[in-house]
Amino acid sequence: MVWRATSEEGRNKKVPVRKQQMHQRIQSNLPVGLLAFEENMPVGWVSIAPRETYRRLGGEQAKQNELVWSLACMFIRRSLRGKGLAHKLIAAAIDHAGKNGATHIEAYPVAPDAPSYRFMGFVPAFETAGFSHYGMAGKRRHVMRLTLQTNQFTK
Repeated sequence: MVWRATSEEGRNKKVPVRKQQMHQRIQSNLPVGLLAFEENMPVGWVSIAPRETYRRLGGEQAKQNELVWSLACMFIRRSLRGKGLAHKLIAAAIDHAGKNGATHIEAYPVAPDAPSYRFMGFVPAFETAGFSHYGMAGKRRHVMRLTLQTNQFTK
């Protein structure tokens, strides 16, 4: 919710309020992300949605005819980390964004040794998925971009 909260929403950091804010987005059919399940239990999350549904994350303004989606964060249950689930979440996010009309996906990962923003993913995982370096957002967060072919996905 950190990257999605409006200035007004950001003033209230209480967990029940943040959960309510996210539920309101979901009930309004705003794209928010995907869940990963193992045996009917949620084990991971990736935030993937049109860039304009987030606060300013970094990157350049979208050009005419571009629909940029942002992959802003992810979470994987600790016991399942290091088993390739991040790669699967990234792939699912790419597929989901493409099927919903995205022409580009931006991500904002950090180096594996970064002391902060680790929830945004790591640069090597995005390189493996085909993302290219596009700039920096601050000192640690890389802006990486993947261009999707318009006929790559079907609804």
